[in-house]
Amino acid sequence: MDRPRVVPTRRHGRDRLYVCLPDGRTIAWYDREAARVNLLGEEYEEEALTALAPFLTGPVTVGPPPVPTAADLTRLALHPDDDLAPNRPGEALLVGLDRDPGPARRLRPDPRRRALAAQQTVGGALDRMDGAGVHVLHSLPLPGGHRVHHLLIGPGGLYALHALYAHRRRVTVAGPQVGLGRRAPEPLLHRVRADADRASHALTAEVRPVLVLVGAQRVTVTGPPRGVRVGPVTDGPPRGVRVLTETDLPGLARGGGVLKPADVEALYAAARDRHTWARV
Repeated sequence: MDRPRVVPTRRHGRDRLYVCLPDGRTIAWYDREAARVNLLGEEYEEEALTALAPFLTGPVTVGPPPVPTAADLTRLALHPDDDLAPNRPGEALLVGLDRDPGPARRLRPDPRRRALAAQQTVGGALDRMDGAGVHVLHSLPLPGGHRVHHLLIGPGGLYALHALYAHRRRVTVAGPQVGLGRRAPEPLLHRVRADADRASHALTAEVRPVLVLVGAQRVTVTGPPRGVRVGPVTDGPPRGVRVLTETDLPGLARGGGVLKPADVEALYAAARDRHTWARV
């Protein structure tokens, strides 16, 4: 009889090793983060552990899969067309560029591609945090055409992140105005706050606004920075809009004490449902 084979996968931000029989049936999987081997039948325990032996590090728990929570069942009940979890960073821009790539030659770079680069940079950094109690969603649609670029849900709370391309530019933040290089300032912080407020209304929970300046050469705050905090995440409740660079993002996942694990899962289940965002 052929031996079972081990197939590595990544689902919902977690690395797993599935043990499959020669006919393709799955008999177990190893969750590295939980250090647990989940068996789909006690009769397969010896075969599964033998196949996984080269991959097991340290003690592991062996047993049947955990009973799904209410949040798990909600996610499973979602129609694929209504599930926003598969959205890629910059999903709307990717679709738009695929439908209308624009002229092959143009005097100035397509601003959509710069915006996409910013969202992909921030999305990639956030996706590396996904798992271990933290969930990340991208390109969440709001009525009227706006998008929440990224939503992070974890023990430290909820954050709506807006990515702005600022490669090698000096950025000036003055009240709600944000200026890039020599360009005229725009009241971007009003939009960042408004999108976070709409997310708070949709999820009936506090969502903190964050502006991420991707590739900025220098960030300067002028005048009284009411409602603006610049720099890495520190202890204490943030007020207003936090302005970060992409290198500051890991700090968002280090906080705790705001949401319990069950609350994180329930909010994630609600946030990934397209219908949640249709009423804001």
